[in-house]
Amino acid sequence: MSEGKDQEPSALRVNEGVEPPPRVNDQAVERRRAARAPGLSTTQYVDGIRAGDRAVLSRAITLVESVRPDHQRIAQEIIAACLPNAGKALRIGITGVPGAGKSTFIEALGTYLTQRGRKLAVLAIDPSSARSKGSILGDKTRMEQLANDSNAFIRPSPAAGSLGGVARKTRETIILCEAAGFDTLFVETVGVGQSEIAVHAMVDFFLLLMLGGAGDELQGIKRGIMEMADGIAINKADGDNLKAATRAQAEYRNALHLFPPHPSGWEPRVLTCSSTEGQGIAEIWAMISEYRLRMQASGYFEHKRRQQDTAIMRSAAMDHLHEAFFQHEKIRTLLPAYEQAVTESRMSAYVAAQELIRAYFSSLPPHP
Repeated sequence: MSEGKDQEPSALRVNEGVEPPPRVNDQAVERRRAARAPGLSTTQYVDGIRAGDRAVLSRAITLVESVRPDHQRIAQEIIAACLPNAGKALRIGITGVPGAGKSTFIEALGTYLTQRGRKLAVLAIDPSSARSKGSILGDKTRMEQLANDSNAFIRPSPAAGSLGGVARKTRETIILCEAAGFDTLFVETVGVGQSEIAVHAMVDFFLLLMLGGAGDELQGIKRGIMEMADGIAINKADGDNLKAATRAQAEYRNALHLFPPHPSGWEPRVLTCSSTEGQGIAEIWAMISEYRLRMQASGYFEHKRRQQDTAIMRSAAMDHLHEAFFQHEKIRTLLPAYEQAVTESRMSAYVAAQELIRAYFSSLPPHP
């Protein structure tokens, strides 16, 4: 082929490729690398976490989330060793109605804090992802600035599971993040329903994110969730929605007066904000900071933490009993026949449960 023909445009010509886009989230790459790395001893895990090593922290959280018995054994050893370095962070629960802009709000408030020198970890309670396919993983693509912030650490929740199991793993992850030096924790509810109760039981301040101009402001909001809130933020209070947000603020203030007073003596406040424009973010943080100072001064802050620890102990005991029961060899053998008897109405579900429990305890070795 002649040189002239080589220069003619052709569909077969190989063009120069385009440069790949930059990585959106270096933390995800860090976790992948950590997962492939050789195993560490418990001491190496604890030392790495205390030194603030993100890769080691990610690997330790992966152990916490694992269902393998050997991983759980190591995870509990790590958690026990990290406990003396935990408990100093401010734990903030964040929930809200669909479309309230939680991701944007978390990025706005989180960036506000990291720019002022605070170290932030963002965790999630997400028991519903097996059904809804939703998770904080999607939020991370919308929180690009925070995800790449050196003072922030965003950790997806387990992909699926029971609320109790996911909540337990989140509590244990909180201990590891606090031991790693994070002084502020956001715990976000990604699923719906009982997940708000689970988050409330592990945080110091519970923030409910709402919208104005979405119809009847109190429709679709469970009374129990509003009663749990230490503060309400009306998001997207900008532009044409500013008037609706102001009206919603007044309606929620009136509604809160109908609820019993908080045992802490704190009166929940309703503020407005615009996450996209950064308006009201400083005021929300000022509210949370004032709450912490007042509750610490009254002793309620420490009292609530101790109550939560006791509740966690009881919950953990129930989780372990549930797992031990259904993993027991005799129960696994008997269960299919009892399930069939119940579905065919040959046996009451309550009678079947009692017989299975008797079978379980009768198979345990005698107590010394």
